[in-house]
Amino acid sequence: MNTAANDVRPEDDKVLSGFIECDRELIAAARKIRVLKAIDWPVELEGSFLQGYERGNPILPQPPVRHPDLSSEMAALKAIMAKLDRGHPIGDWLFKTAWSYVTAARMLMNIGTDEFTRCSTALYGRPDMIHPGQTASSVEAAQDVLDISDDLIGREALPPVPADIPADVFAERLRERLGPFFDKDKVDVVLNPDLPSKATAGSKSINLRSTALFSELDLDQLTEHEAFVHTATALNGKHQPYFKSLGLGAPRTTRAQEGLATFSEIITGSIDLARLRRVALRVIMVKRALDGADFIDVFRGFLDAGQTAVESYRSASRIFRGGDVRGRICFTKDSAYLQGVMIIYIFIRKVLQEGRAEMLPLLFAGRVTTTDVINLSPYLQSGLIARAVYVPPWARNPQRILSLMAFFTAANRFRLDTLDLDCFVNYENELLDEQLQAGWH
Repeated sequence: MNTAANDVRPEDDKVLSGFIECDRELIAAARKIRVLKAIDWPVELEGSFLQGYERGNPILPQPPVRHPDLSSEMAALKAIMAKLDRGHPIGDWLFKTAWSYVTAARMLMNIGTDEFTRCSTALYGRPDMIHPGQTASSVEAAQDVLDISDDLIGREALPPVPADIPADVFAERLRERLGPFFDKDKVDVVLNPDLPSKATAGSKSINLRSTALFSELDLDQLTEHEAFVHTATALNGKHQPYFKSLGLGAPRTTRAQEGLATFSEIITGSIDLARLRRVALRVIMVKRALDGADFIDVFRGFLDAGQTAVESYRSASRIFRGGDVRGRICFTKDSAYLQGVMIIYIFIRKVLQEGRAEMLPLLFAGRVTTTDVINLSPYLQSGLIARAVYVPPWARNPQRILSLMAFFTAANRFRLDTLDLDCFVNYENELLDEQLQAGWH
């Protein structure tokens, strides 16, 4: 059944009012299914592991294993799924969102087992998966990023980025950026000494680890990635008039969300080469972990790639959260970032190429996938789906994006492997010689 998108009065339409009720039920059922909170490692594990490493005797970490009972939430979500008509675009979207929470709940109830990895790959993919219509996997793209960056500058020549800004000072500077953008909501910056990651984002706050030091680059990256994408899309979803679950961080939206956030860093010039390499390295290390590398092997892989011991521990722990430090069972979310950014890049190019620029802001209307954007865009006209309240500056001007994409696509025609710096001198001299021989004095 497909209700005419431009003729919708939800309060008078039995099908749509049923979807709206399912949306409310979905939010209630999904509230306890919080993936990262369930699998994050205690902060104190870092110190004990690094002490062993410094003594030359690293020992596999032993994170606590928790198996939350989410059976009642799974039952509630399956009941919602049974009521939804997948022949309707909104019914199909709600069904897939509920399914992703069921899968996440099953994953968390099977922490440390093969089922954990099976669910993780269903939600976030594998690094060796090839997206439909493409010929390369994420791990191949990741290796390309590392090889190209080595060719451009070489890992040894990367200057270190000084991280010397205390968290409290950094927080105040970040608040100055957030205030003018989030003019209809209060978004705070909260310091937390026990935060496993350096920074996380929610709809009400950006959270920073109070013991961390930050760099100038961090300010631009966190603004574009965490605030202007993750926080903005969560708030835009909550501002939706009918379907508030668009504000949920449904696991199925992770690839698109992280891809969009990373693309935002790239398109605004906020990303640096070291961070791009970290994103690529994580993809490769997820593949190694799936192939049987244990935590220490993966930790040393990050070390060999140029990361510090602290960075290497934190990168490795991201991969083994909820898994088995002996290998093969791991959390594959980090493989979604690079695949996600490639999907977003291709999607934006196709949207603009086909003259559908009005779709671009819908990427920010909530936590959505590219498929959601296509299927839900007809409902913008009727107001069933509202336009995004908060859209990053770069996404408001399609011409800017088109110009950058056109340039870089054209630039890809030129080869670097056949050139060295002497070629530029020789080329100019040859041109001058030709002109002199032709009588141009």
